[in-house]
Amino acid sequence: MGRGPLVLFVHGYPQFWWSWRLQLPAVAAAGYRAVALDLRGFGASDKPPHGHDASTACDDLAAIVRSLGAERAVFVGHGLGAGFAWSMPSLHPDMTAAVAAVSAPHPAVFHRAMWRHPFQWRSNSYLRAMQTPFAPERQAMSVARRLRAWSGPDLGWLTPQVVDRYTEAMSVPFAGQAAAEYHRWVHRCRFTPSGARYLHRVREEISVPVLHVHGEHDPSSLPILSAESRRHTSGPLQVSQIPDVGHFVPEEAPEQMSSLLIDWLDAVQHAR
Repeated sequence: MGRGPLVLFVHGYPQFWWSWRLQLPAVAAAGYRAVALDLRGFGASDKPPHGHDASTACDDLAAIVRSLGAERAVFVGHGLGAGFAWSMPSLHPDMTAAVAAVSAPHPAVFHRAMWRHPFQWRSNSYLRAMQTPFAPERQAMSVARRLRAWSGPDLGWLTPQVVDRYTEAMSVPFAGQAAAEYHRWVHRCRFTPSGARYLHRVREEISVPVLHVHGEHDPSSLPILSAESRRHTSGPLQVSQIPDVGHFVPEEAPEQMSSLLIDWLDAVQHAR
């Protein structure tokens, strides 16, 4: 772990902190404090029966930053975790130095598209499946299928070790329940008072630097939505689309992801 600014990595679904294993040493070697975590309910984290929503997740991220003795952090999120990273400037502005969001547009864009964009609606069939009874029990069984379905054309990164590691993590008691609850919240939040308040708050413009990375063949979150995220940023925004890559950019194109992230982090630091 470096001694420079704190960079906090937040994983997506169906994964845990290990999804950033290829970026952590590279970012640390570049002089940054690189830390990855397991979201509430995933991996080795606690498994409470509640708190699987964006506001609570952001509170958890803020608490982790404080526990590490830092005042601010750069939040790097992928997929589900990218939605939380996008939210930090609105929910914890004093703690957010910059945001790198991978494979997910700004939450306001995603929540609008999931109901109004026909192709994103079709892509969100997995979200609707999460609303059904017994969805948690099916999580461990669907990990390999989900990893393959959301990948780009080159499945070389998806080794038996990778599949087994993620399947094992999702097989931990109550991890499947947590995964289902997060996705149930994403699907239903606009119909609840607390969810409506969250969506209202994240519509505020983001003034901190933002890196937005998307895989060209991401079938879960359409790359075309990346352009719409610009309307929610007033600060420096860098949008990068990685060719021949699907949803799992940090693992499908690890060297490109690490290089892109480090160059951006260095530019953010030099601009201060």
